[in-house]
Amino acid sequence: MSKVLLKNAKTVNEGTVKVQDILIHGEYIERLDSNITEANIKTIDCEENWVIPGVIDDQVHFREPGLTHKGTIATESSAAIAGGITSFMEQPNTNPQTTTIEKLEEKFQMAAASSYANYSFLFGGTNDNLEELKKVDPKSCSGIKLFLGSSTGNMLVDDEQVIENIFKNTQMVISAHCEDETTIRNNLAIYKEKYGDDIPIKYHPIIRSEEACYLSSSRAIALAKKTGARLHVFHVSTGKETFLFDNTIPLKDKKITSEVCIHHLWFSDEDYQEKGTLIKWNPAVKTAKDRTALWEALLDDRFDVVATDHAPHTWDEKQNVYTKAPSGGPLVQHALPAMLQSYTEGKISIEKVVEKMCHNPSLLFDIEKRGYIKEGYFADLVEVAPNSKWQVKKANILYKCGWSPFEGVTFDHKVKRTFVNGFLAYENGKVNKQKAGRRLTFDRD
Repeated sequence: MSKVLLKNAKTVNEGTVKVQDILIHGEYIERLDSNITEANIKTIDCEENWVIPGVIDDQVHFREPGLTHKGTIATESSAAIAGGITSFMEQPNTNPQTTTIEKLEEKFQMAAASSYANYSFLFGGTNDNLEELKKVDPKSCSGIKLFLGSSTGNMLVDDEQVIENIFKNTQMVISAHCEDETTIRNNLAIYKEKYGDDIPIKYHPIIRSEEACYLSSSRAIALAKKTGARLHVFHVSTGKETFLFDNTIPLKDKKITSEVCIHHLWFSDEDYQEKGTLIKWNPAVKTAKDRTALWEALLDDRFDVVATDHAPHTWDEKQNVYTKAPSGGPLVQHALPAMLQSYTEGKISIEKVVEKMCHNPSLLFDIEKRGYIKEGYFADLVEVAPNSKWQVKKANILYKCGWSPFEGVTFDHKVKRTFVNGFLAYENGKVNKQKAGRRLTFDRD
């Protein structure tokens, strides 16, 4: 197995920042020390650039199978490693949906052949697949996904008894999209009566409202407490919801955890006028006051994870009128640079960025030997050059859809190199065409 030596790496890991050398042997980190000397091996001088663990994104939609005009595992995972994301967990609302063991394993086979990053897939719960759900192997699948509000793919689970039965019958992490469908439908009817299909986009966060989010997430949390289920609430978008989550116990002991996404931390309803349906997400981007509350919850540890909910659609699809324009947007290439920009602006420390994007997803999902810079762990590493300004342009966007909501933004920090399982997968703007991604495994009973 080949060896690579990273010299003068300013590592950010477990709350500390220090300059050290990293010896990679094959897929693993073999040694960390202040001055490692090895003859006749590839040596890279990091010049005191930051080196962080590879980012783990617990929520992406890479669109394969069935929706590959929007993106594929290959295209979106290459964009991910360019953005420092070395592991992802993909969602079940593809075509066909990932709601049987057979379809789950088919996805793993696709990724084994085409993924540049490490991968796992969530199994989708429905109103009628509880027996199949019980067969999921917790050591080889990241968890269960429930759509408690409808989104792309029509996988709404709306039978209260079914939801309770799922909560009672799995020990795996149940990740939930929480929006109350009745509230949304009633709100939509009001605006459709007034505007038809061409509803002004500014009403999106009023249709998919704070009330819709809070009703659903509070109900899910109450049910998790009743049943003892392990619940993870995806993409929290309102200030009101932040008070549903606890910061008084360590993450390893939490039964109810939460995630906030890049777009809800970056944009507000003030951006709809310029960005239009390009920033149409479910749940909706809401007010600047909500955004401030989300940041507060992230910093005081009510929120555990920062993710992307990367969900590409074509440019033409996004140009449709409100009711026909799909929700979602591409984010994996620009999520880490966006969080590092927030570090530059003094909103968050670099240590906290690493905690929320690298360490905590590993802890929360019990991922084996990833998310940290430790001897014996997989060498998933990202070298970031600080004070290296670059602008997001069509020419440097790697998503298959070819656009980004961050287009025109100048970031202060650039991903210079990304290692996946010890392999130099990305360097100075170029993706190595050899695919080094591996199936994630989980340390669970």
